[in-house]
Amino acid sequence: MKNINKDAIKGAVALGKQRSYNEIIEFLDANWSTNLADTNLNCMKQLDKAFGNVSQKINTILIGGSNGKSLTVNFTIKLLMDEGINVGAFYTPHLLTYNERFSLNNEIISNKSFTEIGNEVINMAESLGITPNSYELLTMMAFLYFQSHNADVAVLEVRKPGLGDPTSLCTPKIAAITRVTGDEDESQPAEQVEAALKEMLSNVRPGTHVISADQSKLHLQSMLGMVKEKGAHWGMPIRKLATLAYPFEQLHGRCAALAERIAFIYINNIAHKDAVVVTGTLLTKQKGQRGRPTLEAKRQSELNPKKTLEQFWKDTLSTLPGRFQLLEKEKPTLLLDNASNIDAFKNVLLGIRLLHYQRPLKGLTLVLGCNNPELDLNELLKLLRYFFKKTSGSVVVCPVEQVPGQEGSTSWDVEKVTNDTKSMKIKAKAAKNFKEAFDYATKSVDERHGLVVITGSSAIVSEYWRYKGVKKF
Repeated sequence: MKNINKDAIKGAVALGKQRSYNEIIEFLDANWSTNLADTNLNCMKQLDKAFGNVSQKINTILIGGSNGKSLTVNFTIKLLMDEGINVGAFYTPHLLTYNERFSLNNEIISNKSFTEIGNEVINMAESLGITPNSYELLTMMAFLYFQSHNADVAVLEVRKPGLGDPTSLCTPKIAAITRVTGDEDESQPAEQVEAALKEMLSNVRPGTHVISADQSKLHLQSMLGMVKEKGAHWGMPIRKLATLAYPFEQLHGRCAALAERIAFIYINNIAHKDAVVVTGTLLTKQKGQRGRPTLEAKRQSELNPKKTLEQFWKDTLSTLPGRFQLLEKEKPTLLLDNASNIDAFKNVLLGIRLLHYQRPLKGLTLVLGCNNPELDLNELLKLLRYFFKKTSGSVVVCPVEQVPGQEGSTSWDVEKVTNDTKSMKIKAKAAKNFKEAFDYATKSVDERHGLVVITGSSAIVSEYWRYKGVKKF
């Protein structure tokens, strides 16, 4: 884009159509497939330039990987908020409303702000004569929202690895990788894994701090070499689990530990780089004190004991809907999880076992609705067969409708999947819709001590909330 008349553009934006909140939503719903061939992000780059290169004016932390990205974002912002940092977060996908993708200090963006920024970005695109897709529009809206609210840092979930993702416009201070895995990671050729790692690290710039919670030594060694080539800083991999309350330590402990490392690096290397001593902080390195503490210092320490990271994690839970979300007040207890690949399903089934160890379940039914065309059904059925050998229960397979902005395409062939499940000697039933599946599942388990698990996609979790009449969180 050459010789842009910024005053003319601003005037065109001001005079552009002022859409209502619902009209903005309709516009976004209709444009997810727009201009997908533009893998060079030409539209996004023009938008960014027209808004004064806003992507470069915000400190950013990018979090990518196969699973656990949203949880890592959520834990990171909790830690940074505890340090007094004004922090924005950008999630993907949403379950009920696009607002869920934007938060500032863990508060979801209001409809009013969403509408104002949506109009600003859409009108700017129209004045430039470009047609960005909905994900590009949302990403630019996030940049503007965080800048307008003076966010110290924005923590962004990377939807897909590679330079074709709009978040790759940023120059990240920190790039974190949760896990590197496919449905069957062990069977992937080395070249394919290497290519996937390069994509995940494509947004790394000279000076970026890079850390990973992946547990494969081969993956970590490859990443280390790539990071050095880019002139970035490699951090030690995450080995421990953060001490979350049971059963979440085993499920989310590595994501929380990665978030802890992210926050530590940001506080000490970026936010408080030149600070000598900062009191009341969990993460800032304190300058060593010479000699013995005074009597007054001892007294103050006893009166105001320092909060520890262990205490912080014991008191911290994920507040994200649909990510191993346990609804214990419902009868029977419900578990919602948007797992849609083998690695994520393994984590869900581990979580169910841990719940069973804590309190024996009297009845277990999984409501499965999947629309991930890349899911290896045979591997999932093997996983379920092994699980149900140790834990009795049943499966209800139901169709799901695709939600704009969520991953996935057409729903499973419910009858075929049900028959395949039965052939593995798993008790299974097909349902025509979610209501039928949910009604059957809740009646099939004990009201007080049973568990109904709704999983397989973000779409099936959205179905539950719509069934309950919830329109927004």
